[in-house]
Amino acid sequence: MKTEFVDVSETRKNLVVEIDSSIVDAEIDRVARDYTKAARIPGFRPGKVPARVVKQRFRSQILHDVVHELVPRAVDDALRERGVEPLDTPDIRDVVVEEGQPLKFTATFDTVPNFDLQPYSSVQLRRPAAKLQEGAVDETLQALRERAARYAVVEARPVERGDTVVVDLVRQAGTEAPDTHQDVTIEIGGSANPPGFDDELLGIHVGVTKSFEVRYPEDYEMKELAGTSVNYTVTVKGLKRRVLPELDDEFARDLGEFDTLAALRTRVEQDLTREAEQKAEREVRGDLLKQLARWVTFALPESLIDREIDRRIEDFARRLMDQGVDPRKAEIDWAAFRQAQQEPSRESVASALVLDEVAQREGLTVTESEIEAELSRFGERTGRTTAAVRAQLEKDGGISRLATGLRREKAVDFLKSRATIIGD
Repeated sequence: MKTEFVDVSETRKNLVVEIDSSIVDAEIDRVARDYTKAARIPGFRPGKVPARVVKQRFRSQILHDVVHELVPRAVDDALRERGVEPLDTPDIRDVVVEEGQPLKFTATFDTVPNFDLQPYSSVQLRRPAAKLQEGAVDETLQALRERAARYAVVEARPVERGDTVVVDLVRQAGTEAPDTHQDVTIEIGGSANPPGFDDELLGIHVGVTKSFEVRYPEDYEMKELAGTSVNYTVTVKGLKRRVLPELDDEFARDLGEFDTLAALRTRVEQDLTREAEQKAEREVRGDLLKQLARWVTFALPESLIDREIDRRIEDFARRLMDQGVDPRKAEIDWAAFRQAQQEPSRESVASALVLDEVAQREGLTVTESEIEAELSRFGERTGRTTAAVRAQLEKDGGISRLATGLRREKAVDFLKSRATIIGD
């Protein structure tokens, strides 16, 4: 077998291969014998069809099988001999195969060249102080009150701002058919209400019906409504007021875990402090990855960039679906979104290559027990058994990706232990 490696770039390579005709003919004969056993051709008994006839009758299929058998083996042998590891399955093209002739083809693939690492001690990181913003605890307690709010029925007074009304309404835009809704709950002052809608309801009592027109301004954010008018007929059927609980020991006990407001406040402060510490740690990690990305001075393989962009798009689409949004119907310029991911994807790929190189040089490995522990943690977060999580990942080929991620995190921890970290 003759092979030639051609450098297209630092990362893209062509492997030109020529397999000797004797090997090709031997494989053609072997495949043809298999076809002879199963061939059903008029005028010949099963298994007695001459090889010449089989080769003529099934020529394209036989040559296809020969290529399928010889090409992958030749590529693997050539790459192993040169000690080259492609990033993905090589792209095979320019295949020429005929009986009595050498089999020729070209395999194109991306690889990562050898590159130097900077001294680990050259990394300098700054860890921001994990301190709470003034009033953060009070804001969190207020948010807890908001979530625990209840609605009290209001009687014998008109609608005021901040009330919640239950209405029947008829909406009609232009010559369109009226759009009728019953028992609609509307918060007076809500940001989603049409412009001027709230003002029309202020001061009226339960049981009153009122008709009015809403005019949308020319610069209204929803372009299809800008500059249009909509007629409403609204009947107020009920009136409620949002009531917040008092911030006291009883409120703390209602949350189920605390005897006093002081205990609740302490827990909130502890949780916020832990979140601040985690945020500071994420910033240290992000700073490290940015510095590592700059260690890569060669042009990154575009296949890795495209793969990372695809992963980001899939992750974003998945988060939309988790929020009940159909990515196909969301008004998103996916081409612009993809373009915006170019630079962060390059940085992510570059830093990952450095982490992989560090892990290899320092002998950082991931044990089966560490993989099992991570599967268990994921199962706890998602409410599934460890076995179910493993089965799904094995089906999707995700175990190796999980191991790669854990190994890279070990490399991150290793580099942080060698870096100079300065606190604010």
